[in-house]
Formats: sequence, structure tokens, C-alpha cells
Amino acid sequence: MASSVLLSNPSFAFSHRYNGGTVAFRHTSSFAFFKPLKTSNVAKSLRKNPKISEKTLLFCRKILAGTSIGETDEKSPPVPDELIVGEDSAVFDFGNQKISSWLYFTGILGAVLFVLDVGWLDSSTGYGKAFVDAAAGLSESHEPANFLLQVVMLILIFIFATFHSGMASLRDPGEKLVGERAYRVLFAGISLPLAVSTVVYFINHRYDGMQLWQLQSVPGVHQLVWILSFISFFFLYPSTFNLLEVAAVDKPKMHLWETGIMRITRHPQMVGQVMWCLAHTVWVGNSVVLAASLGLIGHHLFGVWNGDRRMASRYGDAFEVVKSRTSVVPFAAVLDGRQKLPRDYYKEFIRLPYLSITALTLGAYWAHPLMQAASFRLHW
Repeated sequence: MASSVLLSNPSFAFSHRYNGGTVAFRHTSSFAFFKPLKTSNVAKSLRKNPKISEKTLLFCRKILAGTSIGETDEKSPPVPDELIVGEDSAVFDFGNQKISSWLYFTGILGAVLFVLDVGWLDSSTGYGKAFVDAAAGLSESHEPANFLLQVVMLILIFIFATFHSGMASLRDPGEKLVGERAYRVLFAGISLPLAVSTVVYFINHRYDGMQLWQLQSVPGVHQLVWILSFISFFFLYPSTFNLLEVAAVDKPKMHLWETGIMRITRHPQMVGQVMWCLAHTVWVGNSVVLAASLGLIGHHLFGVWNGDRRMASRYGDAFEVVKSRTSVVPFAAVLDGRQKLPRDYYKEFIRLPYLSITALTLGAYWAHPLMQAASFRLHW
């Protein structure tokens, strides 16, 4: 019987198509890979993915229960090589886009930039300079000025990290209290000005610290720094590409991604930040940039633990399956055989979001002088 074959094997797997995508599940009797899974928990976790149909959930429950799902007693479901529980990342389907949604997005973006300028950046009406001055006041001492700069840099990063990670941790109860869209607006309304203040202060004072080394004249260093910085932006977390959710035009969701960059590392944002910090620290080589890099890396390392905790709470056993075949360290799961890259893996990056990232990253590099001039005018 099919159920006998499934239950007698040390491992079994299944996949199922849904709305043009694939949901799949794997179970193994080896406790070295992942814990025994409860049918109800997996179904509950998968149900939180809005793209998974009731038919798929019924299929999952029957497989986990060991039933034949309409198969003959002599045959068992085929075992595919690729098993997907999470969502396909960086997908942009033009057929599903609405002009009205992007018009709303454009209007919201314009409104956000206007409020940010008037309420935070403008020295006559905003509170940005007062905030940075207050942060600098916390570090008043008799130490040399270049020492105070790196302390202020760390204070700004700490304040941003506290609110950013704190509000992310409170997302579930917060959304239940005020709704997904309202909580996203509150989250962005606090995080964005704090992030802008930190970035502007970094740009204005990146060369003011104590010089620790000077490698800018060493052949090949500029090329290495440029390549690391460029690649780091391809490690953005896939949810960043969902601009309509970021702007709360669409209802924001917590996604369980599994393809694309997630095959290389389960925490691409952390890896990209480490690459960016290493590149800029090597290039500038002073105490302010070193302090900023240590603060940002520390924040993202905390995000690794906090992110896994939140995903486990939201998706339960489905996340444990994804976790068992992905890694924090890039390529670790690939090298030890837990993650098998498809033969056409490169196609998961030939998508509009990554093409846009390429253009925006090159544009940002060429626009460095403009960004620096804009920051200098704020005198923070």
C-alpha cells in the first residue's frame, strides 16, 4: 500500500502545484535533520501562506497521515528532488499588477518624502538636528573630539536598532491591536527618520575619526571594495522588493521565503551588511567607520536570532523544515548537502527586482557626490 511504502521508508517527500507555484514537504526519520512534525502544526503553518489553497492543505494532511490520496495500493506518490515549503522570492508578475496600486504608491512616497523633509530634515521646522545634537549631548566628556564622534555614531545606531528591532518583535501583538497597515505606517514613521539621521551623520563624519590604516593607494583595493559593495545589495531580504507592502498599499505580510538568495543564506540582509561594512572599513580605515561597522554588524547578528525566533513563532514546523535545509553562514547548507541548488538556479536571479537592484546600485555609486553634498548641507 502507498501508506505502507511511505511509513516504511526512512524518508519521504511530496510536492504539489498551486496557483502556478509549488508547495512541497519532506519528512525524515533521522533526528539529525529535523524534529518529528505534527500534522496539525504543519497545516496551520502552511495555512498562513495566502497562496496555498485548501486543496493543497488537504493534500499535506493526507500525506502526513500516510493515506494514499487516490493512489492505487501498489503505487506511492513520486518523490521529487526539489522540495519547497516557503514562497518563491523576488517574483514580479506584471499580470498581477494594478495601475491604481502603483499610483497610490507614488502618492504615498511623495507624501512621506514631504513629511520627512518638513518634519525632520529642514533646520527651521524639523527635529532632525535637535535629535542628533541630543545624541551628541549624551556623550559629552573630556575625551578628544574624534573619540566622541565614534561614540555618537554608536549611540545613533543603538537608538535606531532598539526601535527597529523592538517594533519588529512587537509586530504580532501590534498588528492585532491596530491592524497590519496602521502598524506598518507607525513602524516606518519611527524607523525612517532614525535611519536617515544615522546615515547622514555617517556620511558627514566618515573621514573625521582617528586614522588606523591607509590602503586606498594599494593596487586592487578599490576594485575589491567596489565589488564587495556591489554584491552586498543582492543580499537584500526578499521582502524589501515587495514595495506595495512596504508602503502599506497592499496589506503587509510576514513571508516565509525559501528560493533565490535564501538558498545561499537564510539571513541575506546580515550577510550583505557584513560585506558592505568590511568593504567600507577597509577603504576608509578610521575609527568612526570601524565603530559604525561594529554597531551595524552587531544589530544584524541580533536580527539573526530575533528573526528565526519570530519566524518559528509565526510558521512553526514549516519554518523548521526551511531552517533544516538552509544556513546562516553563506553556502554552508549547500556544501554539507542539506540544500541542493537547481540546475537552472541562475534563473531565480534573472527577475525584475534584481535587475532593478543592479541599476539602482550603479546609480547610487555614480550619485555619491550628490548624496554627500546633500548630507553636508544639513550640518549634522
